[in-house]
Amino acid sequence: MKKLSNLFDNNRSWSDRIHEQDPEFFPTLASQQAPEYLWIGCSDSRVPANEIVDLLPGELFVHRNVSNIVVHTDMNCLSVLQYAVEVLKVKHVMVVGHYGCGGVRAALQEQPHGLIDNWLRNIRDVYFQHRELVGPWQDTPAQVDMMCELNAVQQAYNVCNTTIVQDAWKRGQDLSVHGWVYSLENGRLTDLEFCADSGTSAESELNQAIARVESTRNNA
Repeated sequence: MKKLSNLFDNNRSWSDRIHEQDPEFFPTLASQQAPEYLWIGCSDSRVPANEIVDLLPGELFVHRNVSNIVVHTDMNCLSVLQYAVEVLKVKHVMVVGHYGCGGVRAALQEQPHGLIDNWLRNIRDVYFQHRELVGPWQDTPAQVDMMCELNAVQQAYNVCNTTIVQDAWKRGQDLSVHGWVYSLENGRLTDLEFCADSGTSAESELNQAIARVESTRNNA
């Protein structure tokens, strides 16, 4: 049985390097975490949250799942969101999709993929909401990327509609929800212009973000 000793070697090298750079890093990290941000992103191994925004451990709270989906029946995601908002008091929640997402593409293909189809049905729902904008599904890269944007925006809107975020806003808590997308090809984030900071702004932010997606694609 393989012990994956190479990963332990990598760990020792990494911890030694960090300790050499900052001897107080690990003691400080062990005593507290006070991130201002919650990142809800895709499980794709090419989308490492901390590295993308150049933040250290302890500076970014992270939840990842296939295709960065936020649904009101996912106790895992909602538990992370509740802890981030009510205990850590994060100020920003970012839902971050990425172009070329395999989950988005799989969701709109006709062939079955097994258990995951139940999860990906949420993305099909997003497609049917915006079918007139996206057009008949032909599995083109442009359509996939448009759906990646629309999915990120819709999931950010879903975050706004959770009781967790709604209650935080009613308390007057300083909290904003954002929709972003990441490019694997150049390593850059794009702001999809969804930024809600109150229960009354989410709907208008959704409409604005969808209009941006439409405008960007029409001008492409």
